[in-house]
Amino acid sequence: MTTLNCSVKNCMYNEDRLCAKGNITVGGQTAAKPNETRCESFRERTGSMTNAVGRPSKEIDVRCYASKCDFNEACKCCAARIGIAGSGACSCAETECASFDCRGSSRR
Repeated sequence: MTTLNCSVKNCMYNEDRLCAKGNITVGGQTAAKPNETRCESFRERTGSMTNAVGRPSKEIDVRCYASKCDFNEACKCCAARIGIAGSGACSCAETECASFDCRGSSRR
């Protein structure tokens, strides 16, 4: 499992920078940079929602479709920790995996 730090404060699953969804999906199949990825699991917290939906967790399963990312192994994130960015996002397109890395890895 991956340790997640999420700065997308207005996501309905965000509770004190932790995710209460249980798992997330990172998209951006052809991404070459972090801003070309997105958290496809993002759902905007609207109206009277003040608390996250579910139980927040530090560790989470991350399905990843960013095929050029060094941390992607068979569509699963193998990074020890990642960050999801996009404070003020209103849609998943305004979020990103801040830990995306395609510089070439020495571990492969």
